[in-house]
This record gives sequence, C-alpha cells and structure tokens, in this order.
Amino acid sequence: MTANAEVKVQKKQDASKRHGFWYDLLRRMIKEKPLGTFGLVIVIIFLIAGIFANFIAPYSLQYFDITNKLQGSSITHWLGTDQLGRDVLTRIIYGARVSMFIGIAGTIITSLISILIGVISGFAGGKTDLFIQRFVDAWMSLPGFLLLLTIMSIIGNGMIQIIIVIGITLGIGFSRVIRSAVIGIKSNMYVSAAQSVGSSSTRTMLRHIIPNIMAPIIINFTIGIGTVIMMEASLSFLGFGVPPGHPSWGSMLSSEGRKYMQQDPSLALWPGLALTLAVYGINMFGDALRDLLDPRLRGGVGRYSLTEDQKKKKAKILTGS
Repeated sequence: MTANAEVKVQKKQDASKRHGFWYDLLRRMIKEKPLGTFGLVIVIIFLIAGIFANFIAPYSLQYFDITNKLQGSSITHWLGTDQLGRDVLTRIIYGARVSMFIGIAGTIITSLISILIGVISGFAGGKTDLFIQRFVDAWMSLPGFLLLLTIMSIIGNGMIQIIIVIGITLGIGFSRVIRSAVIGIKSNMYVSAAQSVGSSSTRTMLRHIIPNIMAPIIINFTIGIGTVIMMEASLSFLGFGVPPGHPSWGSMLSSEGRKYMQQDPSLALWPGLALTLAVYGINMFGDALRDLLDPRLRGGVGRYSLTEDQKKKKAKILTGS
C-alpha cells in the first residue's frame, strides 16, 4: 500500500471515529440505501405528526358537526368528514399518535422479552436451552392472531393491554433470532477470557454478549414496529383493539370505512393509505438497517459480499492508483 492510500484510509477511519457510529450509519444509508432513507423520512413525519398532533391537527379531537357529515374534500375539511361530522384529517393525525405509540411501546416489550429469553437460552445451552426452545416451539405452533384475539377477548380492550399482549407474543418468537446471534458470539475468545478471569455469567452476558449482538436487536426493533402496528390495526378493525374514544387507523377502517364505504369511499382510503405508508416506511428502513449492519449481506459492515464497483474502488485504494 502506498503512502497516499494509507493516508486516505487513515482519514476515513479518523472521520468515522470523530463523528461516531450513528453518523456514519446515517451517511452510508443516504448514500447506499435511498429507499431506506425515504422510509426513515416517512417514519419521522408520522412521529412528528403523532407527537405534535395537538398543534398540527386542524380541529380538536372532540370536534364534530352533525350537519356536515359525510362531506367530501373541501377547503375547511381537506379529507372530508365522517358519519358524525368529524374531520377525517384530524382523526388520521391523532391516529398516528396511537399507532406509533403502540408500535414503539409494544416493540420495546418485544425486544426485552426476546433478549431475556434468547440470551439466557443461547448462553446457557444444554438442558436449559433445550427446555426453553421446546417452550418456544410450543408457543410458535399456536395460531398467533387467533391467540391474540382470544387473550384480548378475555382481558378486554385497552392500549396497555394490547401493548403488553402483542409485546409478549412477538417477543417469544423473536427470541430465536437473538439466540442464534448469542450462539455465534459466545464461542469467541474474549468471552472465554472473561469467564477464565472469574467473570460471572450475568456480567459476561451484560458486558460481552449483549453489546455484540446489538445489530440484530436494532434490526428486530425497527421491523417489529411495523408488525405491531399491523397487529393493532387488525385487532382494532375487529373491535378488540383500542377503546372507541381513541382514533385508530384500524378502527377507522372498521367503524367508518367499512360501514359507509358506499356513501364515501374515501373514509376507507385515507386511513388505509396512512397505515400502508407507515408500515412501508418502517419496513424499508428496517431492511436498509439489516443490509448495512449484517456483515453477511451485501453492503454490511464486514463487506463479505462486495459488488464489482466496490471491488474496483477497493483495488484502487490498495494500489494507490
């Protein structure tokens, strides 16, 4: 390697260290994954809409005008009104708050459950791993959505209930991915070295295992948000989701869209479009993160699978030409 090539490589390493991991990840996503960047923009828009719904929405959530029901798009109501004269745009904006809150909160519980089960199962091995995995197999053999419907019909509607139920249900299944990552990590020398100097199992898992499996944890988290939102919308559509007082895209599709579709098809179009965009953006962002963080995939950190252009650029840097 020539002196110029060494200087270029050193500058890139210094820039990555100076700006940090997240800055470097965002820069690479904008450069290499335009669809992932577009998905991130969609997610940010819905997050901002949900957080600042009180200031963004054109009307109050309690506003209704029965004399103006089932009206089409107009200057005063951009997306029209529903069967009670409520502004559809206002309800969609507040629905973003409900969906994003349930999606993020449910995925946090999912991540915690999957980390707890997956790390213990993968690190302990032996009979402990066998017992836990047979429980996971039995749980995953049950029809997931039917199980959700059964539990929600027993405990009743509510945002807290649906967050906990979906979080636990998905967390048990997602633990398989975490377990696989732990099995691949625990055979490394630094884990054996930590145990040889007297590090306890708990300390080894917290200090050496979990920090090194953050890539699959982050990927599961981003993709899980879209899954939780879809589950909540499905349950709300069937009447087992959030209470009627909270505007949810799924309940809007059911109570307004399905019942009054013939009078005003837009009542089903707008909440369905909002739900589609939100899940699409989250999935595109999650797929881009997976491609960038997983070294086994093209574009991953390890660069195990380089494109022809990337190979040529790497050869130029190494030869200094």
